[in-house]
Amino acid sequence: MNYREESLKLHGEWRGKIEVVSRVEVDSREKLSLAYTPGVAEPCLAIHADVDKSFELTRRWNTVPVITDGTAVLGLGDIGPEAGMPVMEGKCALFKAFGGVDAIPLCIRSKDTEEIIRTIELLAGSFGGINLEDIAAPRCFEIERRLKDDLDIPVFHDDQHGTAVVTAAALLNALKLVGKDIGRIRVVINGAGAAGIAIAKYLLKMKVGDIILCDRQGVLCAGDSQLTSAKAEIALLTNRTRLTGALADAMRNADVFIGVSGPDCVTKEMVASMAKGAIVFACANPTPEISYEAALEAGAAVVGTGSSEKPNQINNVLVFPGLFRGALDVRASDINFEMMFAASKAIAACVPAEKLSAGYILPYAYDFSAHKAVAAAVADAARRSGVARK
Repeated sequence: MNYREESLKLHGEWRGKIEVVSRVEVDSREKLSLAYTPGVAEPCLAIHADVDKSFELTRRWNTVPVITDGTAVLGLGDIGPEAGMPVMEGKCALFKAFGGVDAIPLCIRSKDTEEIIRTIELLAGSFGGINLEDIAAPRCFEIERRLKDDLDIPVFHDDQHGTAVVTAAALLNALKLVGKDIGRIRVVINGAGAAGIAIAKYLLKMKVGDIILCDRQGVLCAGDSQLTSAKAEIALLTNRTRLTGALADAMRNADVFIGVSGPDCVTKEMVASMAKGAIVFACANPTPEISYEAALEAGAAVVGTGSSEKPNQINNVLVFPGLFRGALDVRASDINFEMMFAASKAIAACVPAEKLSAGYILPYAYDFSAHKAVAAAVADAARRSGVARK
């Protein structure tokens, strides 16, 4: 199937992937008076007296916006908020299908950090949590940080943390197969944008031995005056040996390669130069850094990509529906590392030990039991870490 052509045809037939469906009937005077005026005045007054009752008397408790400025949509780049709408609608459909979460696409016509933050802050009273999507770095870092500081509901940038959570889950299971200790491995991450930096920070919290990040110019090294502030910050925490050079230099004798960059930037020779039992996660979409087949031919022990057409799809859809389901169920005030790491472990645990193999390190995206396991683990972690409010 030509997915692109068929998808374009179907989008023309669907004319949108989500719709609003009423939860109440208004087919009589009595029902209308209860759902709307005059009866609706009473819940309004109750919320006016105690704003927290908005979580009990409205659908706020289960509603999340999927917010973008259209600057980093898939692998397409800055295509604008309207052009990002099909992705946001798709995300909303997945929220509902796998997490039972009501999600609404909000595409903001601004690239101004302050305008975006203020817009979201003004709308926050309508939602139980905030999902940021496809916002370019470095703007996304400031937007998320400020919103997490200012709002009392969870704020989550899926391109950063959803990617980190599912990548970590895949790594946990891959390491079991190759028999390596997470504290003694060297990981190379190609792509130092939102996803790459977030993965690096996440793996550092998991006590990975060492991490080297690369961008288009090569290895990130502390002290390089050409680095952006975000890259300079992560460079101080990684690359302990202060290696310099190109991606090929970084991959030599590395245990793990994680690609969140662009197509065809890794060769067979680069994979062959890695340590024995190499793990390769080439996740660029729609074309990976190296193909699944080429990585295996070059000697990689475990290979994952972002494609649903290959084994070991490393996809955020395993994360955000269950993660928000768990956070909303306990009215969490934040999504913290404890909750995210609980999600990683829950995803990894959905592959039974007797079925774990080089071609099966993650559950399938349509495995509903995996989403339920993530939700339960996240809710429990929220309670244990003190951010749950029910």
